[in-house]
Amino acid sequence: MTDTSPRIERLMRDKLMAFSGEERFIMGAQMSECAREMEKASLPPGLSEVEQRRQLFKRLYGEELRGHPIVHLIGGCDAEGN
Repeated sequence: MTDTSPRIERLMRDKLMAFSGEERFIMGAQMSECAREMEKASLPPGLSEVEQRRQLFKRLYGEELRGHPIVHLIGGCDAEGN
């Protein structure tokens, strides 16, 4: 679903594509970091840095990596990512 007109979508795309590849990459990295910080802010207070990272990992990747061997690398998760 979108409530943006095709004309405005084209305008926004043209503005975005006017940036260099490096500038677009930096913008994307900044948006990703902002989303990560918002997600971290929603975690219960008082968690250690390690537990914050573990919880963040599970929230961001838990379903996608369910059953994947990489979940063992973050410790505290079982093979199902719980």
